[in-house]
Amino acid sequence: MYYCIINPSARSGRGGNIWGKLEEKFKSANIPYKVVFTNGPGHAIKIATKLTSKDFEPDELPIKLVVMGGDGTLNEVISGIQDFDKILLGYIPVGSSNDFVRDMDFPSNKETLMDKILEGKELRRVDIGKLHYNHMTKTLSRLHDTDLSDTRYFDVSSGIGFDAAVCEEALASDTKNFLNKIGLGKLTYLAIAIRQIAAAEKIPCDIEMDDGQTLHLDHFMFVAAMIHPYEGGGFKFAPDAIHDDGYFNVCVIGDLSVPRSFLAMPFAYAGKHYNIKGIYHFKTRKIRIKTELPIWVHTDGEVYMKSDDISMECLEKKLALMV
Repeated sequence: MYYCIINPSARSGRGGNIWGKLEEKFKSANIPYKVVFTNGPGHAIKIATKLTSKDFEPDELPIKLVVMGGDGTLNEVISGIQDFDKILLGYIPVGSSNDFVRDMDFPSNKETLMDKILEGKELRRVDIGKLHYNHMTKTLSRLHDTDLSDTRYFDVSSGIGFDAAVCEEALASDTKNFLNKIGLGKLTYLAIAIRQIAAAEKIPCDIEMDDGQTLHLDHFMFVAAMIHPYEGGGFKFAPDAIHDDGYFNVCVIGDLSVPRSFLAMPFAYAGKHYNIKGIYHFKTRKIRIKTELPIWVHTDGEVYMKSDDISMECLEKKLALMV
């Protein structure tokens, strides 16, 4: 039995069309399946929670779970899973960013990818991150889930500051919807980032690593804990990140002037930004970030609230994949 969580609105409705092809494959191969279509923010979390709860008794283990959507849909599913040892996951990326798969050899042809998933075998394991809000505020995102938790999981990256502010705007952006319709959704984050740079809050922060190192910045733009090299639709903030080594590659953007920030953008897209003064990077399994004021926090581009104190831990090879 396969359990499918489908975001029909992904890539302006293309998710639903691609699901039709997968459903045909299930039927032609006589493979049993059940499908649920998501209907809004937080729905995929609830579905994944129900499928992996102690009360759910599947026909067999591991539970073969197929997710079709973008990075946000996958993030919700990851955050809802109660027991990762029960899950064998197949992912069909149909979002506007798809940063999760950029550094992995996923088949580019969707039907080939589907055939691989229908083999039902564990082919690899990847790291996931665990975010804990040490302080939860009442300042919530425009598209937040109604059931807020002090813990979130992520599979690509989590950040606080400028990159999260860009994501928060993108969640309800007419620009994103328009660019998706004309096949240029990957430009969404770039367009919003250009607008956000001038307005980015630059406040003090303190960063604590698991080896005892600390970093204080009087002003910073953002801190991103990366499992994969890319976020934000292809910005290569962590060119050395390895998705199964048990470590975050952390990118810290300090006090850059507006002109230098614009100069850094093409270098960041190419992963060549570490030589720019005011940009820092390091590897760590755990990290705690404290800021002087609450600011936006994201997990895989999903934004729920502002915080001024968060902790993150990298969970090595926690997620088993069928592709």
